[in-house]
Formats: sequence, C-alpha cells, structure tokens
Amino acid sequence: MSIQATNADPLVAQPRADRLAYATGMLLDAQDFSDEQTYHRGRLARALAFVAGPGTLAGLEVRHVPESPTQVEEISVQPGVAVDRLGRLVELPRDACLRLERWFNAVRDTDGGDTLRQASYDDLGRFASQRLIDDGTALPALAVVADVYLRFAACARGLTPSFAQGPFDALNAVSISRLRDAYELLMIPRAGLDDAYSGLPLPPADPVAGDPTATPQARRDALQDAVLHGWAGSGHAGGDGGLEPSPEQPRDLDPSAVFLARVFIPVDNATPPARVVGAPLVDNWGRRFLPPSALFAQWAGL
Repeated sequence: MSIQATNADPLVAQPRADRLAYATGMLLDAQDFSDEQTYHRGRLARALAFVAGPGTLAGLEVRHVPESPTQVEEISVQPGVAVDRLGRLVELPRDACLRLERWFNAVRDTDGGDTLRQASYDDLGRFASQRLIDDGTALPALAVVADVYLRFAACARGLTPSFAQGPFDALNAVSISRLRDAYELLMIPRAGLDDAYSGLPLPPADPVAGDPTATPQARRDALQDAVLHGWAGSGHAGGDGGLEPSPEQPRDLDPSAVFLARVFIPVDNATPPARVVGAPLVDNWGRRFLPPSALFAQWAGL
C-alpha cells in the first residue's frame, strides 16, 4: 500500500455541505458517488470534531522499549484510536514503533546536528505535563525534546479494470478500488520552546473550568464562554485557506495531526549533542484525553 498525498482527501479542502439530489433518468458518474461519500464523511467528521474534539479516545499509550539482545531500542505506540482536528478517526490496529537510534542518527545527519542542538534543553520541568511533575518523576539534566504525533493517512489498495483516463488509448487500464483509512506516526524535535511556550496542547477552556477550588459560578462562566468561542476560524465547511495549525504544533506539520506524547532523550552538551547513559522518558499526560460518557458517569458516582 502507498500513502496518498494529504490533500487527496476531500475533507482537507473543507467542502461545503452540498447534499446530492437525484432524479429519474439523471446521468451519474464517479464524481457523483465520490461527492455522496464526501458529504456523509464531512458531516460525521464535523459532528465528531465538535462533540469530542481532537485527542485520544482510547489506547495509544507511548512507551520506551529498551535495547536487548533480541530487541532494538524503540519508541512504541500501543493500539488505540484518536480523533484528528478535522474529526476523522485515526486508528492503530496493532503496535507501531519508531527505532530510536535510527531516528536520532537521521535527524543528526540531516543538518549536522543543528536541529538536535536547538531542541536540547535544561530545566525540563518547564516542558513536562502537570501529572509528571506531581508524580515527582526525575527529569534528565539535559535532553532533546521530541513530540510524537499521529496523523490520518489514506492508503490506496486494490486495483480494478477501468476506462483509461486522460489522453490515453489503453485496454488494460486500472484504477484504485479501495482506500484504507490508515495512519502515519511522526516524532518531531521541538526547537523554539521557552518559559512562555511549552509546545504542549492548550486546554479547550480557561483553566478555571477545571479548578476544583474555583467557585461554581466561575467554572460555569468558563464553560459557557468556551462554547460561545468554540467556532474556530478555520477547519469548518466552506472555509478558505485550509486548516490553520494549532498553537502547539511545529511548523510544516500536517495541521490535522494529533499530539500523543513528549519524549525526553538525555544528551550531553557537545556539538552536536550525543546521547548519554539513561533511558528516554516518555510523558503521556500532556495530550488531550476524550473520556467516554461511562467514565464521566463513574467519576460522578452515577
């Protein structure tokens, strides 16, 4: 299977909600059936994007797998499902992995280590999730900060005979008969972080909404304001200019991608940085979680 280009999915173009209308005797072609699919996919995706929002629905825990005589060192992602920023489901049916040594060497060889140097930080508590800090987890003195992202990818599979397209005269032309909703796993070094910008996903509402010490009125106001201001300036049907990146996303990343975890890779202060003794630390808690209603019911004691 081969991954199609990002803009090959009609939902990336933010199509308007034009529902097809049929009449007896009307001539139809492949585009009509494609538009029918796009309408239904687009409406369902918009509903899921607003009801759930982008984030993790289930699974997708990121782990560090240490090297052993029978195992290369990996960053592993467990099976699970997420919702991307366009409302599409992104599912991992089985474990996925990135070979850490190969990744580190490839990033270093791309520009002589400049990217690794720019993504190396001390005082790492600035860039860790609150849960990791509250647990008292020991952080490396100096580490490369890299974020794991998951993005939707469509893979062409299955060919079937069809009429030749374009200025061709062929009797053996074939076309793609199936598109599999698949995924692509990315780990990106995070340059440009500082005290004012952690690069972690922002909460959907003012922090007071989740503050148990705040008054009920303040929490109510924060939730209502979040709903009233929740219509994004991009990413909706009929929008122009494409989906704008969210504030935490690095440049040149597919803006629909979902943040999964942050990885701290211990390094020295050489130029370029080199790995030192010590296992990478995976922070799974900075992502957006999308708990099902059953979990909320249990949490509320229902």
